[in-house]
Amino acid sequence: MSTIARIELDDDNLPPPTPEIEQERRVAMFDLMEDNSFTLPARNGRDVPEGPYALGLSIRDKRLVFDITTEGGDPAAEFHLSLAPFRQVVKDYFQICKSYFDAVKTAAPSQIETIDMARRGIHNEGARILQERLEGKAEVDIDTARRLFTLICVLHFGG
Repeated sequence: MSTIARIELDDDNLPPPTPEIEQERRVAMFDLMEDNSFTLPARNGRDVPEGPYALGLSIRDKRLVFDITTEGGDPAAEFHLSLAPFRQVVKDYFQICKSYFDAVKTAAPSQIETIDMARRGIHNEGARILQERLEGKAEVDIDTARRLFTLICVLHFGG
Protein backbone atom coordinates (compact mmCIF):
# COMPACT_ATOMS: atom_id res chain seq x y z
CA MET A 1 0.00 0.00 0.00
CA SER A 2 1.04 3.58 -0.57
CA THR A 3 0.61 6.52 1.79
CA ILE A 4 -0.46 10.11 2.18
CA ALA A 5 2.66 12.19 2.76
CA ARG A 6 0.92 15.57 3.04
CA ILE A 7 -2.63 16.66 3.65
CA GLU A 8 -4.29 20.02 3.20
CA LEU A 9 -7.72 20.82 4.55
CA ASP A 10 -9.46 23.64 2.69
CA ASP A 11 -11.21 25.25 5.63
CA ASP A 12 -10.45 28.88 4.73
CA ASN A 13 -14.09 29.81 4.17
CA LEU A 14 -15.38 28.04 7.27
CA PRO A 15 -16.16 29.62 10.62
CA PRO A 16 -13.49 29.17 13.28
CA PRO A 17 -13.79 25.78 14.97
CA THR A 18 -14.41 25.34 18.66
CA PRO A 19 -11.32 24.44 20.72
CA GLU A 20 -12.58 20.84 20.92
CA ILE A 21 -13.04 20.57 17.15
CA GLU A 22 -9.61 22.12 16.57
CA GLN A 23 -8.09 19.55 18.94
CA GLU A 24 -9.84 16.69 17.07
CA ARG A 25 -8.41 18.07 13.82
CA ARG A 26 -4.87 18.35 15.17
CA VAL A 27 -4.92 14.81 16.56
CA ALA A 28 -6.37 13.35 13.33
CA MET A 29 -3.79 15.17 11.18
CA PHE A 30 -0.90 14.09 13.42
CA ASP A 31 -2.07 10.46 13.55
CA LEU A 32 -2.68 10.41 9.81
CA MET A 33 0.84 11.63 9.06
CA GLU A 34 2.32 9.12 11.50
CA ASP A 35 0.58 6.08 10.00
CA ASN A 36 -1.74 5.69 7.03
CA SER A 37 -2.35 3.58 3.96
CA PHE A 38 -3.77 5.11 0.80
CA THR A 39 -3.64 3.51 -2.64
CA LEU A 40 -5.15 4.60 -5.93
CA PRO A 41 -6.21 1.59 -8.00
CA ALA A 42 -5.85 1.55 -11.78
CA ARG A 43 -9.07 2.84 -13.37
CA ASN A 44 -10.35 2.56 -16.91
CA GLY A 45 -7.14 0.84 -17.99
CA ARG A 46 -5.01 3.86 -17.05
CA ASP A 47 -1.90 3.60 -14.96
CA VAL A 48 -1.99 5.56 -11.73
CA PRO A 49 1.08 7.35 -10.39
CA GLU A 50 2.46 5.65 -7.32
CA GLY A 51 2.45 7.37 -3.97
CA PRO A 52 3.22 8.76 -1.59
CA TYR A 53 0.52 11.33 -2.28
CA ALA A 54 -0.50 14.81 -1.27
CA LEU A 55 -4.21 14.95 -0.44
CA GLY A 56 -6.36 18.04 -0.57
CA LEU A 57 -9.75 17.73 1.16
CA SER A 58 -12.47 20.30 0.64
CA ILE A 59 -16.19 20.78 0.29
CA ARG A 60 -17.28 22.31 -3.00
CA ASP A 61 -20.86 22.60 -4.22
CA LYS A 62 -22.01 20.47 -1.27
CA ARG A 63 -19.69 17.65 -2.29
CA LEU A 64 -16.61 16.25 -0.60
CA VAL A 65 -13.61 16.68 -2.91
CA PHE A 66 -10.48 14.54 -2.80
CA ASP A 67 -7.72 16.20 -4.85
CA ILE A 68 -4.72 13.89 -5.01
CA THR A 69 -1.33 14.71 -6.44
CA THR A 70 2.07 13.06 -6.34
CA GLU A 71 4.62 14.46 -3.94
CA GLY A 72 6.05 16.34 -6.92
CA GLY A 73 2.71 18.03 -7.54
CA ASP A 74 1.60 16.07 -10.61
CA PRO A 75 -2.15 15.31 -10.69
CA ALA A 76 -2.93 11.72 -9.67
CA ALA A 77 -6.71 11.71 -9.19
CA GLU A 78 -9.67 13.83 -8.22
CA PHE A 79 -13.03 12.59 -7.14
CA HIS A 80 -16.13 14.12 -5.63
CA LEU A 81 -18.35 12.30 -3.14
CA SER A 82 -21.88 13.15 -2.15
CA LEU A 83 -22.13 14.31 1.45
CA ALA A 84 -25.62 12.81 1.85
CA PRO A 85 -24.42 9.39 3.11
CA PHE A 86 -22.35 11.13 5.80
CA ARG A 87 -24.93 13.62 7.12
CA GLN A 88 -26.59 11.51 9.82
CA VAL A 89 -23.41 9.89 11.10
CA VAL A 90 -21.65 13.28 11.24
CA LYS A 91 -24.61 14.73 13.15
CA ASP A 92 -24.57 11.77 15.55
CA TYR A 93 -20.80 12.09 15.94
CA PHE A 94 -21.01 15.77 16.88
CA GLN A 95 -23.78 15.09 19.38
CA ILE A 96 -21.87 12.29 21.08
CA CYS A 97 -18.67 14.36 21.06
CA LYS A 98 -20.50 17.19 22.80
CA SER A 99 -21.77 14.73 25.40
CA TYR A 100 -18.25 13.39 25.81
CA PHE A 101 -16.64 16.83 26.20
CA ASP A 102 -19.32 17.79 28.75
CA ALA A 103 -18.94 14.50 30.63
CA VAL A 104 -15.17 14.86 30.91
CA LYS A 105 -15.74 17.98 33.02
CA THR A 106 -18.06 16.49 35.62
CA ALA A 107 -19.05 12.84 35.08
CA ALA A 108 -17.78 9.72 36.78
CA PRO A 109 -15.12 7.73 34.90
CA SER A 110 -17.57 4.92 34.16
CA GLN A 111 -19.97 7.37 32.48
CA ILE A 112 -17.15 8.89 30.45
CA GLU A 113 -16.06 5.42 29.34
CA THR A 114 -19.60 4.53 28.25
CA ILE A 115 -19.94 7.72 26.20
CA ASP A 116 -16.47 7.19 24.71
CA MET A 117 -17.41 3.67 23.62
CA ALA A 118 -20.48 5.07 21.86
CA ARG A 119 -18.34 7.78 20.28
CA ARG A 120 -15.91 5.17 18.93
CA GLY A 121 -18.81 3.14 17.54
CA ILE A 122 -20.19 6.13 15.63
CA HIS A 123 -16.67 7.00 14.47
CA ASN A 124 -16.23 3.45 13.16
CA GLU A 125 -19.55 3.71 11.31
CA GLY A 126 -18.38 6.92 9.62
CA ALA A 127 -15.11 5.23 8.64
CA ARG A 128 -17.02 2.27 7.20
CA ILE A 129 -19.22 4.59 5.12
CA LEU A 130 -16.11 6.39 3.86
CA GLN A 131 -14.48 3.12 2.84
CA GLU A 132 -17.65 2.16 0.94
CA ARG A 133 -17.82 5.55 -0.81
CA LEU A 134 -14.14 5.31 -1.80
CA GLU A 135 -14.53 1.82 -3.28
CA GLY A 136 -12.97 1.73 -6.73
CA LYS A 137 -11.49 5.20 -6.23
CA ALA A 138 -9.02 4.72 -3.35
CA GLU A 139 -8.15 1.95 -0.94
CA VAL A 140 -7.68 2.90 2.72
CA ASP A 141 -7.38 0.80 5.85
CA ILE A 142 -9.78 1.30 8.76
CA ASP A 143 -7.41 3.52 10.78
CA THR A 144 -6.84 5.83 7.80
CA ALA A 145 -10.59 5.92 7.15
CA ARG A 146 -11.23 6.84 10.80
CA ARG A 147 -8.79 9.75 10.66
CA LEU A 148 -10.13 10.95 7.32
CA PHE A 149 -13.67 10.74 8.72
CA THR A 150 -12.59 13.05 11.56
CA LEU A 151 -11.34 15.57 8.99
CA ILE A 152 -14.59 15.26 7.04
CA CYS A 153 -16.39 16.10 10.29
CA VAL A 154 -14.19 19.17 10.72
CA LEU A 155 -15.16 20.32 7.21
CA HIS A 156 -18.83 19.53 7.93
CA PHE A 157 -18.65 21.60 11.11
CA GLY A 158 -18.38 24.78 9.11
CA GLY A 159 -20.14 23.68 5.98
